[in-house]
Amino acid sequence: MFGTVQDLVLLALWVITLALKGYAFIDCLRRPQQAFPAVGRQTKILWLAITAIAALTGLLPSMTLNLIGIAGTVVALVYLFDVRTKIIDITSNRW
Repeated sequence: MFGTVQDLVLLALWVITLALKGYAFIDCLRRPQQAFPAVGRQTKILWLAITAIAALTGLLPSMTLNLIGIAGTVVALVYLFDVRTKIIDITSNRW
């Protein structure tokens, strides 16, 4: 029984981290290129490459909890909670 519960937890973690990494990559595609240097971050090309690699690591369930998979999750979280929020702040109209 424990093996089944453990498998379900790993499956849930894999799905959640895959969705997170995929969302970070797709969101990065949608943001304007000029906004990245404007908020003091690296270029859009670099963020696209980093989030794409993170998303690719998310495609393999066996990489969910190893060092590379965790690093990919951290990259996606940094993009979503740091870079993305600053880009939204400067590109949204606050009326």
